[in-house]
Amino acid sequence: MRLIDFIKQNAAFLSAGFLLTFGSAFGQTFFISLFAGEIRAEFGLSHALWGQIYAIGTLASALVMVWSGALTDVFRIRALGAMILVGTAGACLLMAAAPVWWALVPAIFFLRVMGQGMMSHMGQVAMSRWFVATRGKALSIASLGFSVAEATLPILIVAILVWFDWRLVWVGCAVFAMILLPILQRLLRLERTPQDDAKSAQSLGLEGRHWTRHEVLRHRLFWFMIPALLGPPAFNTAFFFQQVHYAETKGWTHLELVALFPLYTTISVAAAFGTGFVIDKVGTRKLMPIYQFPMALGFVAFSLAQTPWGAAFGLMLMAMGAGANNPITSAFWAEFYGTRNIGAIKAMGTAIMVLGSAIGPGLTGSLITAGVGIEAQMLWIAGYFALTCIAAAFGIASLRTSAPAT
Repeated sequence: MRLIDFIKQNAAFLSAGFLLTFGSAFGQTFFISLFAGEIRAEFGLSHALWGQIYAIGTLASALVMVWSGALTDVFRIRALGAMILVGTAGACLLMAAAPVWWALVPAIFFLRVMGQGMMSHMGQVAMSRWFVATRGKALSIASLGFSVAEATLPILIVAILVWFDWRLVWVGCAVFAMILLPILQRLLRLERTPQDDAKSAQSLGLEGRHWTRHEVLRHRLFWFMIPALLGPPAFNTAFFFQQVHYAETKGWTHLELVALFPLYTTISVAAAFGTGFVIDKVGTRKLMPIYQFPMALGFVAFSLAQTPWGAAFGLMLMAMGAGANNPITSAFWAEFYGTRNIGAIKAMGTAIMVLGSAIGPGLTGSLITAGVGIEAQMLWIAGYFALTCIAAAFGIASLRTSAPAT
């Protein structure tokens, strides 16, 4: 099926996936970090304390995600999505109303569990379950929501903050979240599965069966994949979280750095689409051990960059891995472990992702306060990504003749 025909026939479902991933922006680090300067100034927070506040709220949300993510196996996306959007709006208002620094902890918690956690989880679980033969393309298209948000919102928010108080901007975010609610309801009004999933509502995993979450936890491949699942949310998140400090370290303005983000988005979109087509042809087995290597090179480029053009090269490399990350990891769960319990199983992956996004900002912030420069940290991060490729390769090789069902 041609891409244009695929999009036309499944437009409502693909649009719903896009809306959910776009709406997750309110809880994503790249978005919250745009307010870091204003928040730290208002509450008198050091880099370390702000990172610790962020880490505590995020860690708590990761724990909750293990339970809440399984709700996608019980409720339809139409009903669950409405509840999560209302919760996201409430989290935005909580951030806007925070009277003291410790009130930031519950605000961060709810933003992370509603936005980064459940919104992105629902979008990816829906694509993994609704589509089988074209799962890679569906995940890539839905993942455009992440990319569009990353490309447009930083420049928009930085510009708005010149004219409006940061608290008022968060109120506007709550209003926008509520505007998305009736749109989602309209897109999913048919309450059916897409055409490409009509013949088979479920696909099998390893050993030709559906796995339970308990079985996945005892499977060796899961543990080999944890470093790869942790890496991008931990350290790509850390880059965006520390974007203001990184620009200051390099002697650039924040706007000079933010102006490069559309380049990151363009490359990540291209990588996501390309990866989606490759997944549909060869699966995730051959991709898992190699797709994070460009991110290793990207962090080397960030460390060594002397001008914004050097950072642009790093962003291009990081975008290649980041664009591939969402479709590959989402398809991985369905391909290797089946789709019957995909919500509960992928909830573990989402919890690991959220955990990683807590570790990255907290670790880098503490190291900055301790006197370890962000440039030196980035070289160590590059080494970590190289090790994730090795771990994934060993994990895949350990399966020997086992293979996902097709």
